[in-house]
Amino acid sequence: MQILEKAPAKINLSLDVLHKRPDGFHEVEMVMTTVDLADRIQLTLLREPVVRVESESRFVPNDERNLAYRAAKLIQDRFRVKKGVHIHIEKNIPVAAGLAGGSSDAAAVLRGVNRMWGLGLSMDELAVLGAEIGSDVSFCVYGGTALATGRGEKIQSLPAPPPCWVVLSKPTIGVSTQTVYQNLDLKGALHPDTTAMVESLKDGNYDGICSHVGNTLEGVTLGLHQEVGQIKEQMKQAGADAVLMSGSGPTVFCLVDQDARAQRIYNSLKGFCTEVYMVRMLGYRETT
Repeated sequence: MQILEKAPAKINLSLDVLHKRPDGFHEVEMVMTTVDLADRIQLTLLREPVVRVESESRFVPNDERNLAYRAAKLIQDRFRVKKGVHIHIEKNIPVAAGLAGGSSDAAAVLRGVNRMWGLGLSMDELAVLGAEIGSDVSFCVYGGTALATGRGEKIQSLPAPPPCWVVLSKPTIGVSTQTVYQNLDLKGALHPDTTAMVESLKDGNYDGICSHVGNTLEGVTLGLHQEVGQIKEQMKQAGADAVLMSGSGPTVFCLVDQDARAQRIYNSLKGFCTEVYMVRMLGYRETT
């Protein structure tokens, strides 16, 4: 028995960090949406109760460091499943890029083994399990567009943004989320207007969405890695409607509502970065 799952990347239209919590996590407000850049997850049923992970990407670990592995083990142990799964990950989302690739892989595994092992768990139940694995996994279980609060595990579905192009560019650097948070000065940081972003989405107001993109973490990463700022400037000069870093970076994305302009921005970045993608927003939410 084999099951195929798509694991789409996410971008943060808005990311605000409110304060540090007693449990060591940060309280956040994030507006996220999925885009049509995705890993492909193939699950194969195994008779013995083992979890195996395989990928052609040398950046993908095959043990408990992998969130997809942890997702399968969590369900297997929690529900005392006597069967196993072989997880093959076709990696298309850049690693450590601020696009939740690992979290989306984990969410895809949660959905897939739920079906494969006949557990009958609801999407809401899978999202609760996802919160035990990582802060973005709950959102990735559903996908679509949502407001995420708490440490990212409380999900409120939102309407999809109006159709547009998303051009993503990842510089050849790695960014440690832990380092970014350690260097974050909340008093001096810029805080986006989350309410205005949510209202713009509810109104289907593309201009409003573009006007209210914002990321509290962006200033920290810009200070640590000048390449991120260079990509932002390149996108702006090429005529993007909105430009923002996703998550803790280093990937920068821009929104563009015209095909020709999006293609021009994509082409201009291809000479600047090796990892550049021109994709559409997905906007839909998983329901089964």
